[in-house]
Amino acid sequence: MKALRTNSGRLVVVVFLALLLVGAMLLSLRFGALKLSFGEILETLFQRRDGIDYQIVFNIRLPRVLLGAMVGASLAVAGTILQGVMRNPLASPGIIGVSAGGGLAGILVMLALPQFGAFLVPAAFCGSLGTAVLVYLLAWRRGVNPVRLILAGVAVSSMLGAFSSTILLLNAEQAGGVLDFTIGSLATRSWPQIRQAGPYMAAGLAAALFLSRRLNILALGDEVAAGLGIRVERTRLLLLTSAALLAASAVSVAGLLGFVGLIAPHIVRIVIGTDNRFLVPGSALFGAAMVVGCDTAGRMVMEPSELPAGVIMSLLGPPFFLWLLRRHSYEA
Repeated sequence: MKALRTNSGRLVVVVFLALLLVGAMLLSLRFGALKLSFGEILETLFQRRDGIDYQIVFNIRLPRVLLGAMVGASLAVAGTILQGVMRNPLASPGIIGVSAGGGLAGILVMLALPQFGAFLVPAAFCGSLGTAVLVYLLAWRRGVNPVRLILAGVAVSSMLGAFSSTILLLNAEQAGGVLDFTIGSLATRSWPQIRQAGPYMAAGLAAALFLSRRLNILALGDEVAAGLGIRVERTRLLLLTSAALLAASAVSVAGLLGFVGLIAPHIVRIVIGTDNRFLVPGSALFGAAMVVGCDTAGRMVMEPSELPAGVIMSLLGPPFFLWLLRRHSYEA
């Protein structure tokens, strides 16, 4: 394990995770109502430009796989940033309410203000960022205590969930179309959703990579970071903004897909350590592979029907969360 925590070892892990993501994407392209061989997939991707295989791959499966990878990467990096900024290994977009804030804003736009559908991602971003700032302020008392932070996040998330449920009840006739959103699903998603959220995800990921070194310095403590020339509060706000943008863009196209931002950073951190210069891209790749894999499993387990990716992730997430609670002590 120590060999993997050198820079060269970390780079090897990142390359391995990239190959894992490619493998998960190829498997996802293969399975569905019509199973395709890897040879047919590669031929369709690089040579064929017509026929049933082309329509299935390019208009149905490929955009869904790409969007799943984008959503997984965004949620995983958002979790990495939140865990680093808040110095809490249990922080994630779902647990501290960032996803719930974006989800509430998304539900408001889709049900109460459908005429503003073009502003779905900016609305979700405002909801996510506002929630992150609110939780941070509620947890602040001469510093941020990890336990108080999680409790504040759970409380705010529950409150926002209640508001979302109320809106769904008051708009019951239109709520059926929002069911996938509340569960977390990639079904029926295609190129329009990629065009809608892609620029925001790209901006958030670029900002996270750019700020990864500063995130390392923040981990040393505010006084040390300030002594090294880092403007602490400004950097923290930039990081929270990036995390909110990533979580909001993911929520706006895939719904409330939970636990990715908690699980992916943890697993990668166990392998390569806490250096965010490698942890951010590693978490992005592993989170992308997780969501693509869960979406593929959901399509296979109940053929010809399918389970949403959010259901599969919710089955995997709680056991891992409980394992974290038993493995670490969070009273300090």
